Amino acid sequence: MAGKIPQHFIDDLLARADIVGVIDSRVKLRKTGKNYSACCPFHDEKTPSFTVSPDKQFYYCFGCGANGNAIGFLMEYDRMGFPEAVEKLAASQGLEVPREQLAPGVEQRQRESQSLYQLTDRAADFYRAQLRTHSSAGRAITYLKQRGLSGEIARDFGIGLAPPGWDNLLNELADTPEKADQLERAGLAIRRQDSNGNSASRGRHHYDRFRNRIMFPIRDQRGRTIAFGGRVLGDDKPKYLNSPETPIFHKSRELYGLWEARQANRDLERLIVVEGYMDVVALAQFGIRCAVATLGTACGEEHIQLAFRHTGELVFCFDGDRAGRAAAQRALESALPQMQDGRSVRFLLLPEGEDPDTLVRQLGGERFTQLVEEQARPLEDFLFDLVGEGINLQTMDGRARLSKLAAPLLDLLPAGVYRQLMFQQLAARTGLDREMLEEIIEAEKARSPGRAPEPAPAARPPEPAPRSAPVPEAPDPGPGDMPPPPPDYGDEFDQSPEMAPPEPAPAAVTPRRRSGQYRLPPERMLIALLLHHPELAAQITDSAPFRNRGLEDLALFADLVDLLRQRPDYNLNQLLGYWRAHHGADSCNTLAELAASQLVSGVRQLARGDAGLEYDPQAEFRDCLQQLERTENRQHKRALLDQLRSGGGQLSEEQRALLANWQRKKE
Repeated sequence: MAGKIPQHFIDDLLARADIVGVIDSRVKLRKTGKNYSACCPFHDEKTPSFTVSPDKQFYYCFGCGANGNAIGFLMEYDRMGFPEAVEKLAASQGLEVPREQLAPGVEQRQRESQSLYQLTDRAADFYRAQLRTHSSAGRAITYLKQRGLSGEIARDFGIGLAPPGWDNLLNELADTPEKADQLERAGLAIRRQDSNGNSASRGRHHYDRFRNRIMFPIRDQRGRTIAFGGRVLGDDKPKYLNSPETPIFHKSRELYGLWEARQANRDLERLIVVEGYMDVVALAQFGIRCAVATLGTACGEEHIQLAFRHTGELVFCFDGDRAGRAAAQRALESALPQMQDGRSVRFLLLPEGEDPDTLVRQLGGERFTQLVEEQARPLEDFLFDLVGEGINLQTMDGRARLSKLAAPLLDLLPAGVYRQLMFQQLAARTGLDREMLEEIIEAEKARSPGRAPEPAPAARPPEPAPRSAPVPEAPDPGPGDMPPPPPDYGDEFDQSPEMAPPEPAPAAVTPRRRSGQYRLPPERMLIALLLHHPELAAQITDSAPFRNRGLEDLALFADLVDLLRQRPDYNLNQLLGYWRAHHGADSCNTLAELAASQLVSGVRQLARGDAGLEYDPQAEFRDCLQQLERTENRQHKRALLDQLRSGGGQLSEEQRALLANWQRKKE
């Protein structure tokens, strides 16, 4: 069984491959000075903003920010995983991809997983064939037609039929006891047991899990069938039946319909999260090819993380009944920790008795889309209405109750502008300042350690209603808002008339910043500086203290330091190739965004033409490190002060001296 692709091979492959040839074979490029340009293949545009640098072997779009090397382009354009992209690029160069030897246990697990993937794919083929040829297929086809599904949609989603009977799949795929055991491991067969719960000793030991059901294959992000959902055709229970968890299927990590949505949309503007398979398929039938569903479980953080890897906007569209409202509340709580700046979550609760399947057949695709756009409520409105239902904000008691319920929920939000705005909203509704809200959060944590905050017991999500004035959406970025080229490009991004972005509108004169006055947090500024100036990594003799602080950005910084100390000759192209292979696409995209940060590259470019503008990367690097040290000291001293105030223990003389010094500085 194949192991990992060696990093040295990836480096050599990227050095050998020509990114211009790779991209030009798919998107026609035009020579513009030193570089090449085209209309971006990842978003709609009329003026070319997609640029390819043959010197840096890197592409960048000024319009949407898409960027990467040749492997990254193949992953995005051809919609494939990292290993497949490496295989494809290597084949174009006439190379065979080597693999590292795996440990025996790991190799055995991979071999078993691969056999399960093959088995579930064969099962999907069997179910599809039964829908065409089995004597009972007429009933299933009639049902699908009554639900308004076309043959094209049934084909795109791989819908099939598990015929009536106890051993149809077993007869097709399991002619030996060993193969029947494998079907059991894949979740497709059930072991027979007697009344005492013991395995049957005579006859066949298994029977088919899915019988007399319309089958919906569940595919992973690579399009492999990993499990099934079945809708019963008769009166049997349960109405819907899912595969159990298996070595290749974990329901908390998968979304039904995500692979199909990615195939139908080059750029997913939004994902609509619904509750059932038929909701997803019915919406697709009416041209809404961006719906996904959880797999018999509540929408959790892993589902939301997965969805946000493919889009910036989620709309939760649930039934208006009690179960739908409860599902929306759980989705809200799961979404809060994932609400990074730039992401959007909205909620649409349908009229009671309706679901997306029934409603889209009544309204049609266009009117249903209009309903989503006009009546889906932003997370902030939904949250405050949810916790505030039944609370009279005209009374002091009501405002206190709202703050007690809402503040712990807002504390789940990650640091950023959105978190600040949400606390400002709560402060405006309650009349409390931010410091008081923080005290409420700490008090709730102390009262209920380890327990997630809960909304008011009586609170119910409000029914959707037309909004008197829609919340204005952020305007599209103007030409002046476009990001600069990626780092290391420097002047090599030739701004010739054919590919130069439009001139920005005149901006008001702002005071020039002194060295160190950047808006990026210091931990992110450190990463951006390293990407521009890899030699700075030599200043860090030990990365462990950064990794041990428990902050994701500092752990990323520590990993980057370790890599650049080992590979000081890496350029940006090689670094991103390594990072995507070893740390995943999300972490790689974070590096690319920081590398393109205007807060570093913009000052760097200006400093070249303005001797009066100071730019000293070593001084900036030291300044950021000092900021982190000061922050850590403040946190330590505040912890000591809290300990003293709470009477939780005696302080040492050294601790008291630290506190006294801190108090003198405050005065």
